[in-house]
Amino acid sequence: MKILITGGAGYIGSIAAKYLIDSGYEITVADSLERGNEWAVDPRAEFLKGDLLDKKFIGKVFSRSFDGVIHFAGYISTGESIEKPELYYKNNIGSAMNVLEGMASSGSDNLVFSSSAGIYGDAGIMPISENSKCSPPSPYGETKLTVEKILKRQKIKSISLRYFNAAGAMPDTGLGEAHLPETHIIPLAIESAVKGKEFSLFGTDYPTIDGTCVRDYIHVLDLAEAHILALKALRENKIFFPAYNVGTGKGYSNKEIILMVEKISGKKIKIKKQERRKGDAAILVADNALIKKTFGFEPKHSDLKIIVQTAYNWYLKKIG
Repeated sequence: MKILITGGAGYIGSIAAKYLIDSGYEITVADSLERGNEWAVDPRAEFLKGDLLDKKFIGKVFSRSFDGVIHFAGYISTGESIEKPELYYKNNIGSAMNVLEGMASSGSDNLVFSSSAGIYGDAGIMPISENSKCSPPSPYGETKLTVEKILKRQKIKSISLRYFNAAGAMPDTGLGEAHLPETHIIPLAIESAVKGKEFSLFGTDYPTIDGTCVRDYIHVLDLAEAHILALKALRENKIFFPAYNVGTGKGYSNKEIILMVEKISGKKIKIKKQERRKGDAAILVADNALIKKTFGFEPKHSDLKIIVQTAYNWYLKKIG
């Protein structure tokens, strides 16, 4: 089966590409490398470098048809999206529109869209189900919700996977988080522990168990498995809902993350308490009953200790 992965040089995309290749899929990766890394692209994949906002590049990518497309490409920083909303609207929505046009022109079908729990905002009732009110607190979340709405009006078969917090690394492969700049708490906490750098803890007065944000962390390998299940469902016309949460149903606070990093690394982290960041919800925890019931999805790698241990091992390998 021929699958196109946009953003396949990024964190989740590169690991998903390897996972799918190992599972027998023929993969083409399209990535501009603006925020991705060419070294992360599996050498067994066909790699096309270019910008998805470039119609000529879209024409090159879709000069053939694909059995399925996984659209990871997009900017992902909540904070940056608040500072530069127009950048996010143009890139995230524009690239998705171009991919849809390319799919239509080439006769490609079956799109898995990389959505986000960021579309929910402070949903109030936890855990968050797919029927919860969507009130994105940031332009980043707004772009994801907008693309979901666009997909509902398309003839192309599609599924939106609403990721909660992707984390962890792929053991023994040299693939893990390598964002520039890094914005995710686990790699930042690991860097602080290893290098003795001060760690900025944003917000300690949230209405949570210890005053810090609570998030649902899903191991990137479990995310990759969710994509295979979604592609299979699309191919078999077994789609009954347009969007599915991908999470574990369990939340951990920022302080709990810090404590686990300290336990794994054996080092104390220097914490600098900061004000809340705009756009950060207090709690985001998934109700994953729908994806479990529909696809038989069951997270296998998302124990917090496994997530932090694989991320820590990856970080040590990355810095040599």
